[in-house]
Amino acid sequence: MNSVKQVSQSTIREGAHLFQGEATSDGAGVKLTRMLDSRMARQADPFLMLDEFRSDTASDYIAGFPSHPHRGLETITLMFAGRMRHRDNQGNEGDLGPGSVQWMTAARGIVHEEMPQQEDGLMWGYQLWLNLPAAMKMSEPGYQDIDASAIPEVSDGNGVRVRVIAGNYNGTKGAVRPRPTEPILLDVQLPAGAVFDYVVPEKHTVMLHGVSGEMQVGTREQSLKQRQLLLLGPGAQVRVEARAGAVQFLLIAGRPLGEPIAHYGPFVMNTQEELRQAVTDFKNGTF
Repeated sequence: MNSVKQVSQSTIREGAHLFQGEATSDGAGVKLTRMLDSRMARQADPFLMLDEFRSDTASDYIAGFPSHPHRGLETITLMFAGRMRHRDNQGNEGDLGPGSVQWMTAARGIVHEEMPQQEDGLMWGYQLWLNLPAAMKMSEPGYQDIDASAIPEVSDGNGVRVRVIAGNYNGTKGAVRPRPTEPILLDVQLPAGAVFDYVVPEKHTVMLHGVSGEMQVGTREQSLKQRQLLLLGPGAQVRVEARAGAVQFLLIAGRPLGEPIAHYGPFVMNTQEELRQAVTDFKNGTF
């Protein structure tokens, strides 16, 4: 059992809302599963969107995500399989391979493209959108390209493996530098029969995304399967059990902002006026 400190069952977080992934497409026709979209943004504050792209059919992904803008948010790309090249108008360029992560802070504006670096084989990854506080929406853009080898991995000796992408897990700090919403992003693998216990800040929003297998969450033992996203209710502790077989899931948590959200395509601001300005600035080439 992977445990932290003992917490009474009354503070274990239970499932509050289960989201089923919906098939959609984005970019130049990339087929993906949308787990979370802007319609749920207030429930999932500070998170705005979560997509999974996963296919070994080249026509589903080969056209990629040509040049497009962002303002007012951070985008996090996690690659599980395949290769994706990033290039932007700030002169940055990177090649995301299996196990790597890119944490991009669009802030006041960035124009970038994400293009597959393969013509066949499995392309599998996730993109998460994370809101920025109003005070930082017009700050300087930037990003971290994090190689798989730079992401700490913790094992408890019983087959439980946790890749610490952001936040802190049992004293191990994640690869991502501190962010304003204090995000926690863990890639967790449990063998059959294992129990995962993890204490999170009580005011954080917490979600679990099923990557593979079927797991039980909380004292109510709610089922969570592949391509399902579970928003948890209040509490201090996350508990996940792998009863029937090995499982893998993403733990996603962050401090809510509690600010107004004005969303239009790739722009996330606080007011409609700010959105109009974002569109004008992009059209004028001032990003």
